[in-house]
Amino acid sequence: MNEKKVSWDDLHLFLAVARAGGLSPAARSTGRSAATLGRRMLALERAMGRELFVRHERGYEMTAEARDLERELDEVENRIARISRPEGASARPLVKISAGTWTTLLLLDRFDEIAGGPGNIRLRFVSAETTLDIARREVVIGFRNRRPEDPALAGRKLAMVEFAAYAMPDSPDRWIKVVAETPSAQWLDRRIGANAVCEVASPRNSLDLALAGKGIAVLPTFIGSRHAGLVQRGGTISELAHEQWLVTHQDDRHLPEVRRTIDRLVRVFSRRP
Repeated sequence: MNEKKVSWDDLHLFLAVARAGGLSPAARSTGRSAATLGRRMLALERAMGRELFVRHERGYEMTAEARDLERELDEVENRIARISRPEGASARPLVKISAGTWTTLLLLDRFDEIAGGPGNIRLRFVSAETTLDIARREVVIGFRNRRPEDPALAGRKLAMVEFAAYAMPDSPDRWIKVVAETPSAQWLDRRIGANAVCEVASPRNSLDLALAGKGIAVLPTFIGSRHAGLVQRGGTISELAHEQWLVTHQDDRHLPEVRRTIDRLVRVFSRRP
C-alpha cells in the first residue's frame, strides 16, 4: 500500500491557518487564495490521517489534534532557528521596539518587566516621532495611534492616551513650547503661537523644564501622573485623546520572543497610571 507523504509546504501553510485563525486571514499573510488553502488543508488531513479542522459556515475551528500539531511544529521551528543561527551569534533574539518619546520613557522605566530576566531577549528601543515601517522590518513592534490598515500587519488595542497641562505648584503661568511634528506640539502652537517664553526641540526637555519649575508642559497623563510634585492644570485635553495600538507583522507575531514581548508590553500598559 502506498503511503501518502506529508508536504513540508503544507505544514507551513497549516501553521499560517492555525495562527491566523482561519483561511481568509491566512490567505492575506501567505499570498495564497482561501480556496487553495482549503484544498491544501484537506490534502494534509488525508496524508496524516487526522482531522485537523471542524468546518463551519463561520470558518475553520481547530481540533485538539490540530492544537497538538501546532505545538509540535512550534518546537520544530525553534530548533531549526537555533541550528541555523550563525556561529558566534548571540543566543538572545533581538526585538526592536519603536515608540514616541513619552511611550519610550515609560518602557525604559519598566524595562525589567519587559525584558523578563537576564539572558532572555535583547531589546532595542527606537525612540522616534516618525512612523517606522514595520512591513519592511525597520522595527519588529511599533506603538501606533490607530488600528493598522495594512493586511500584513497585526494590531492589539491598548488603553486610550490622554493629555493634560502639568506644572509644579509654584511654577510661573507660562507655556513650554515643543517645536516638533507631534499632535500635542501642534495643538500648543495653535494655542499660543509665537508667544512662548521657552521653546525646545525635544519633547523630553519640556518635562525636564516643568519638573524644574520653569513653566507648563503638555504631557500624557501616564507621564505627568508618574512624577511627584507635578500637578495638572485644568482637565484633560479632549482634542489630543487617541487610541494606542501595539502593531507587528503577521509573520512575526507568533515568534516566541515577539509573542513574549507583546504579552509583557500589554501587561505593563494595562497597569499604567
